[in-house]
Amino acid sequence: MVSNIPEESTTFIGRRAELRRIDNDLTEHRLVTLTGPGGVGKTRIAMRAARAAAPRFPDGVCWADLWPLQGDGLLVAGVCDAVGLADHSARTPVAALCAWLADKRMLLVLDSCEHLVAACRDLLGDLLTAAPGVTVLVTSRQPLEIAGEWTTGIGPLPCTGDNDALALFTDRAAAAAPGLRLTAPRSAAAAAAICRRLEGIPLALELAVAQLAHSSVERIAARLTSRFDALDGDGPMRPPRHRTLRCAIGWSHELCAPLERLLWARLSVFRGTFDEESASAVCAGGPLTGPQVRTALAALTAKSVLTREGSRFRMLDTLREYGRMWLAELDETAALADRHAAHFAALGRRAERGWLGPDQLAWYGRIADAHVDLCTALDHLLATDPEGAQELSASIGFFWSCCGHLYEAREYVARALAAHQGTGPVRTRALWTLGVAVLLQGELDAAEELGRECARAARASRDAEAVLQAGYLIGLTHLMAGRPMSAHTVAEQVLGPPPHSPFDSPGRLRCHLVQIFALTGLGRLDEARAAATALRRGCEQRGEFWTRSYTDYQLSLISLFQDRPQESAEHARAMLAAKQGIGDKFGIALGLDLLAAAVAAQGDGAAAARVYGSGQAVWRTVGHPQRGTPELRAVRAQCEQRARAAIGDEAYADAFHRASEECPGTSLARILAGEL
Repeated sequence: MVSNIPEESTTFIGRRAELRRIDNDLTEHRLVTLTGPGGVGKTRIAMRAARAAAPRFPDGVCWADLWPLQGDGLLVAGVCDAVGLADHSARTPVAALCAWLADKRMLLVLDSCEHLVAACRDLLGDLLTAAPGVTVLVTSRQPLEIAGEWTTGIGPLPCTGDNDALALFTDRAAAAAPGLRLTAPRSAAAAAAICRRLEGIPLALELAVAQLAHSSVERIAARLTSRFDALDGDGPMRPPRHRTLRCAIGWSHELCAPLERLLWARLSVFRGTFDEESASAVCAGGPLTGPQVRTALAALTAKSVLTREGSRFRMLDTLREYGRMWLAELDETAALADRHAAHFAALGRRAERGWLGPDQLAWYGRIADAHVDLCTALDHLLATDPEGAQELSASIGFFWSCCGHLYEAREYVARALAAHQGTGPVRTRALWTLGVAVLLQGELDAAEELGRECARAARASRDAEAVLQAGYLIGLTHLMAGRPMSAHTVAEQVLGPPPHSPFDSPGRLRCHLVQIFALTGLGRLDEARAAATALRRGCEQRGEFWTRSYTDYQLSLISLFQDRPQESAEHARAMLAAKQGIGDKFGIALGLDLLAAAVAAQGDGAAAARVYGSGQAVWRTVGHPQRGTPELRAVRAQCEQRARAAIGDEAYADAFHRASEECPGTSLARILAGEL
């Protein structure tokens, strides 16, 4: 059982009665929604409740953060990411998700659903019907209003009796001002007054505590009291707790320096986490310079407006909403959306240029980290600059296709192509990107046609790189269809006569890879081995991982055909390590099948069954039966035959089944550690 519940970075205070109630609710109901105003602590309670309930769910707990998602379109993709599904089929994402969860016994947590209520209602209507073993825990400011939903209200921390609010304030104060003691009567009274004034709302208390680094608890209590008194009866009536939190956020905002307030407003344009470079690129301007952004980020973090997650920052939804309000007051909403989109378009161009460089692995990580904001940028560009959307979708589409976002890659590039019909190199690259996505979803005829359309456009514009990319797509389509001679011919035609370096461009490198695959498929193993070895050496020298992993794939396959099983296993492990770094589940599945065959060829039937079963688990996550070039089918069949002969059918089936039910990430880590 493996769970992806977020780690808690601070101590958890109180909530014993709520946790007992939620634990009972999760036993009796399949859909439990925790409701309450922003900042009241629903997410932290859900983390604790999910962790406590986890032992009851054999397939673990899957946590989906919905707070970064803007609009309904990414909901299903976000949930697929949370449950480990990287579907490569042409099914709708909802159908793929329901099929994946149909036999699971798990707890699915959807955190922060209030801005996606209708979409969540529709999704859960399908999911709860299709997956009878799945229980769902939701946090939202309002109920989903779906049949079978059990709603549990979450209120603030009590300020009397056990006074958990004061316990939270005291705990956080020790971290914010390490030398502070709240035991003196005046200090203790002031702390208690703050808790009462803020009605025990955890986020409001956290914001107040952050001021202790520069102010005394008595002065904070006095300022809060005067502020609330001044606002009594002012403006339209709001629900009391909403008004209290809004007032506490406004007070925290007033205590920020002017440039910190400006940065707070501008940072609200980010949907996901962000790094300092992105914050400076998008938010600097006017009175706020790049170095001042760095200083203001540190100040907003110290004031609990931002939280650090490694090298990245996050702003809570409630605080982002407040920032957006001020961004609108500054009349900068449209300008910041343009700058945000321009920054991520530039990031996409840099990533595409860096794909062949020594930072390739780092670029995969950066594109993965920026996923939600890249989607936000694409949505904005589709409405304001469709050609820009084509360019961005083409720049990042190959990254997405390789690392678990195949549906988004296809969806966005198709929308961008439909939105802008003009010809040119941007459209040609977008056609190629769409063709790769379509091919990976198993639609070979459509992929080949897109490859030929791309080739025609490339020749017409005399775009040498686009000719190579089209050749790669057409050649790969031939390989997947079992036509290695055609693939070899296409690669030879677009590469032209030697000498030329495979590393002149991404397209040339990929076409060299097609040649090696084709040579193996044609049985020209010595030629394939020599070419793969040379190409791998070049990749290693340049820090290139994607192509290197597929040269290891070929060297593993060739070694099997040439009766070198130990060598084959070494190359398969190298492939798996590289694919793990990129996040390429399709490649991981291929590598596990090869490793199983190599282990079986060495006579270890039990280990082969376990590795083969682990591969089967990964194949399920990509939504396909086992795939790859046709020559791999015979290898798989031979692997199973050898393993069964070594340990018997019953032992093989048992080992295979147990491994196939294990979490793929856990089994892969064990395999790479040499624990077969």
